[in-house]
Amino acid sequence: QVQLVESGGGLVQPGGSLRLSCVVSGFTLDDYSIGWFRQVPGEEREGVFCLSRSDGSTYYAVSVEGRFTISRDNVKNTVYLQMNSLKVEDTAVYYCAADKFLVPGDHEYDYSGQGTRVTVSP
Repeated sequence: QVQLVESGGGLVQPGGSLRLSCVVSGFTLDDYSIGWFRQVPGEEREGVFCLSRSDGSTYYAVSVEGRFTISRDNVKNTVYLQMNSLKVEDTAVYYCAADKFLVPGDHEYDYSGQGTRVTVSP
């Protein structure tokens, strides 16, 4: 059974940092691209804003480039999202997604998790 489980969210002040984790099971992480998307409650889901491709390359949307870093540990079946210099506008529920053909901005993917809430507030 495929599962993606996010963790690491919480409350942080502007300028602070959080590291999110996405533990995957039920498939071989090496074969998949993994991305993160987010959704503010009551608003439309944002497309994939960063991703780690199976070939090792990465992508970041302009809104997070230089502040967020995605990495993966294929042995631990875990993908990480290090978030630094957090802003109030980063407040959202964060989800990881897996798809063999994930592309920036994607709203559809083979698998996704239940999300972890990130709140950035003074």
